[in-house]
Amino acid sequence: MTNVAQRWRQDRVLGRVVKNSGYLFASNVISAILSILTANLLGVRVFGVLGIVISTVSNVNRLLSFRMGDVVVKYMSDHLAKDEKQAAAAVVKASALVEGVTSLAAYGILAALAPLAAEHLADDPTTAPLFLLYGLSILGNITTETATGVLQVGGHYRSQASVNLMQSVATALIIVYAFVSKTGVMTVLMAYLAGKLILGLAPILLALYWLPRMLGADWWRAPMNLLPPKSEFIKFSLSTNFSTTINMVARDSEVLWVGYFFSPLEAGYFKTALAIINLAVMPITPFISTTYPEITRCVAKFRWNQLKKLLLRVTVIAGAWTGAVALGLILFGKQVLFTDWTILGKTFHIYHPEFLPSLPVLMVLLVGFGTANILFWNRPLLLALGKAEVPLEVSFWGMILKVALAFIFLPYAGYLVEAWLLTGYFVVTVGLIIWQGFRTLKQVETAHPEAVG
Repeated sequence: MTNVAQRWRQDRVLGRVVKNSGYLFASNVISAILSILTANLLGVRVFGVLGIVISTVSNVNRLLSFRMGDVVVKYMSDHLAKDEKQAAAAVVKASALVEGVTSLAAYGILAALAPLAAEHLADDPTTAPLFLLYGLSILGNITTETATGVLQVGGHYRSQASVNLMQSVATALIIVYAFVSKTGVMTVLMAYLAGKLILGLAPILLALYWLPRMLGADWWRAPMNLLPPKSEFIKFSLSTNFSTTINMVARDSEVLWVGYFFSPLEAGYFKTALAIINLAVMPITPFISTTYPEITRCVAKFRWNQLKKLLLRVTVIAGAWTGAVALGLILFGKQVLFTDWTILGKTFHIYHPEFLPSLPVLMVLLVGFGTANILFWNRPLLLALGKAEVPLEVSFWGMILKVALAFIFLPYAGYLVEAWLLTGYFVVTVGLIIWQGFRTLKQVETAHPEAVG
């Protein structure tokens, strides 16, 4: 056991992943706590309306998002591994251009859809201005995915963590003010908008600072004819866009689905369960963005043994944490989260008892999110191996099945069925993607044996 621990400590690739994930995790804690304050301030129904507004804006943005961060990490890493700085710069320029145009289009679509969303999802036409107000976050994130990809390739996770901390503090100050002054949803929404604007604009400024140091002062002059073959580049970009759209429908719109089939009250229960889940998986979430560049480097340099060790070790870390959190929530979730505690004559609570119906949703979602959390690297592995279409196909058919079952069962069943559908989607799609990932890895490893030296 001592030898194993020593080998893990000496693993430089794993060390970079853990250290960089630590930077991002430390800056995310405040955001998770803010969700609890917000829920207790607004109550279940208004908390549900807030979730519907935020989810609608985020999903309209995702609808036109090409996940240019994935494109930048994939192709910029490949070119830098070969010291092709001008080609890497061309990738950054093209990605920023595509993302900027689609962000402008996304806000236009949101403006057209806001009245419908207010009437049919929030059940209140007067909430339409809230959608437009929070929608300004789309414009504030106009090229943020490209910038974040640049920072990931450069290993500038401490800078990203500083940005996250800055937005968390700004959001916290406004929400604490709202909590103390008992102001309503508008103040809370402004808090989240301020945070999103910081998260959007700061990485762009950081990327503009680092790009001359990474690619040279004339990086912005790089000719576009240095881009990868047009068909390959477009195919990869489109596949990441479709993947985002599929995730939006199948995985990231749960509050909207529940709001559509039921009401903002049930949406509030679901948003609460998701907030607790996010708190539980938070330490692992940064591993996704920090592991992907390392996987890409290993593949680009044919370091198969290093890649396998990395995947095994991050899986063990994710599994240990996820298992411990799941066990704790199963045994003590109700007592810790939804029960009033009396200490020195004063009553304290995490969530008000009115949020208790969120607990069954939480228990069901633990299975699905736990699976995705432990095997979080399933999609990045196939992206790095040049098989972006595989997770796309698996997720697409999983989405079709999940949506079909939702329309069949949800009009006659309770909102808990939606939790079971999401969990099933996670378990089936992640399992299939992992299976195909190892098949592809074996094929590529045979074609390109382990690099020596």
